[in-house]
Amino acid sequence: MNYQTYKKVSCLSFILPAFLIFMGVILFPVIFSFALGFTQWKGYGEMQFVGLGNYIRMFQDPVFYIGLRNNVMIVLVSVFGQIPLGLVLAYMLHRKMVKKSGLFEALIFLPITISSVIVAQLWNRIFSPVGIFTAIMRTLTGNPDYIITIVENQALAIVPVMFVLLWQHTSLYMVIFLANMQRIPNTVIEAARMEGAGEGTIFARIIVPMLGYVIFINSILAISGSFKSFDLIYSMTGGGPAHYTEVIAIYMYSTTFVHQNYGYGSALSIIIIIFIALSILLTRGVSKIFKVE
Repeated sequence: MNYQTYKKVSCLSFILPAFLIFMGVILFPVIFSFALGFTQWKGYGEMQFVGLGNYIRMFQDPVFYIGLRNNVMIVLVSVFGQIPLGLVLAYMLHRKMVKKSGLFEALIFLPITISSVIVAQLWNRIFSPVGIFTAIMRTLTGNPDYIITIVENQALAIVPVMFVLLWQHTSLYMVIFLANMQRIPNTVIEAARMEGAGEGTIFARIIVPMLGYVIFINSILAISGSFKSFDLIYSMTGGGPAHYTEVIAIYMYSTTFVHQNYGYGSALSIIIIIFIALSILLTRGVSKIFKVE
């Protein structure tokens, strides 16, 4: 065996196990779900081929549209809420605009280290009729019978969930931005300060352009994570009341494993993948327009 052959065999021995795991854990389930989406199956017995019946049913399903709307709202709060807020907080820490920045960073980063199930239960207690939020609102409004009614509104029930997602996940992007800001030479910022640039100008004209590619990567993470949102929402509301906080992932879970409609559930999972891919392609298109590198 010559050197080139030995090199190829060595590379293949490292790549092949990971490729097989990828095929078994990711690619095969996607292909199987795609095929299953054209059938009606309860998880046992004979599969019945229904063609595009599941997809036709999906686009006539009002619960699907509620879930899609909620997913889009979560994407918006992630991309235009978590990422900008994380960037601003990271800049404040990097420029040491707050005292005891280490403690400040730890307090902000703490929510992401807590299990989403625990976070959901915590905020359920806060928003409950005997929770601290209700107590504060009763004091401010002077109404001793005040209770939060926003969850009874179909259009606004998702807002408390979006707030909790913003509270929990902003710190992740803050840490990513902070790590990349530390790679920016201080001489660039000091030169701008000597030219009379203020913090706002430095942030907008230097920091943001130099972190353009990091913003792009974080946007992809936010979009994919938003469409896969499940654990926190399921623990916090279960998609209720009356599907008002339903997202596609929860609807897929209940359809597949509760109602045992594996064909329709698989079609929903494929739609999630398609929406994620289209959103990422749109993000890439926007990044090319603004020449993000």
